[in-house]
Amino acid sequence: MKLVYVITRSDVMGGASVHLLDLAKGMKDLGHTVVVLIGGQGIVVDRARQLGIDCRSLKFLVREISPCADIRGYFELLRALADLKPDLVHLHSAKAGILGRLVAKRLSVPAVYTAHGWPFTEGVSEAKRKLYAVVERAMANISDRIITVSEYDRNIAIQEKVASYDQMVVVHNGMPDVPQALRATHQDQRAKLVMVARFEEPKDQRAVIESLATIKCLDWSMDFIGDGPTLESAKSLVESLGLSKRVLFLGERDDVPECLSRSDALILVSRWEGLPLTILEAMRAGLPVVASDVGGVSEAVTDGVTGYLVPRNGRAELIESLRKIISEPEARVRMGEAGHLEFEREFTFEAMLHRTESVYLQALAVESKT
Repeated sequence: MKLVYVITRSDVMGGASVHLLDLAKGMKDLGHTVVVLIGGQGIVVDRARQLGIDCRSLKFLVREISPCADIRGYFELLRALADLKPDLVHLHSAKAGILGRLVAKRLSVPAVYTAHGWPFTEGVSEAKRKLYAVVERAMANISDRIITVSEYDRNIAIQEKVASYDQMVVVHNGMPDVPQALRATHQDQRAKLVMVARFEEPKDQRAVIESLATIKCLDWSMDFIGDGPTLESAKSLVESLGLSKRVLFLGERDDVPECLSRSDALILVSRWEGLPLTILEAMRAGLPVVASDVGGVSEAVTDGVTGYLVPRNGRAELIESLRKIISEPEARVRMGEAGHLEFEREFTFEAMLHRTESVYLQALAVESKT
């Protein structure tokens, strides 16, 4: 097959872009012809080319809503796909998903869309949820298949009448395993906590910092990996709470697996999610996870077995879960081992790759009948 992947942003290595690059590389290794189209010229383009993936920048595919740019983006994408003549186009991120499906429909090219968490999920304002549901309902009518990364996302799409059960396929995120040397060793009694996430919605680093400030008496340190618009306010909060010697901001990193191997637990507090890759990275490394029980998180983290789930905005539950993960080193090791076994059972890259390829074949079969 000749496959074209489209995603909006090239300036940040978020979960969707990591997922797309892994998938594109895997499909290329299976013998398919692969091209990635992406908005702008940033780190994702550089990473794609390092992986030997044909990656081409689009000038007018931008994240912000801009009628002028979006119209130009539509025609730019139309020209690119008309020239490439793919057998199938696979779309990621909201803007690329909308423009890409419109273009694919015009060119009669089968289109698959992956929803990395719906924009009408719980935690989003009611007005935005209603608007996004209307948009996605219209887009579903011109989608050959829709992939959701969790059962949760498929269920809420059905509840909102966005698409039919048969049109949507759940393919849990997966990622390549790492060597034993990148598994956590848990050698230090001090609990070294880490959060890998952009400093922007829906992540809530502020809640983590404020919760840790209430348990200063315990032996812990905290690393934040990531960049973004709320980073400076988080740094100011740490300083005001007197935590500067215990909380480090490491910025964007190319060595996240190495950082996780030197940690004892992953913390991920969010207002909404799809199925975060950073949780799978932590399980792969043998780390327990403390995470908000939103989106498909509970499909990866089993409360009390591979970590702790806390309700959205559940500050008391977050503090208690942090207290337990910090003060119980034996439980950290046990939960981390259980998490790694769960990763091997449910979230391997090979399983995700072949399930996605199967979705492509289904989409092509549907298109050939119409």
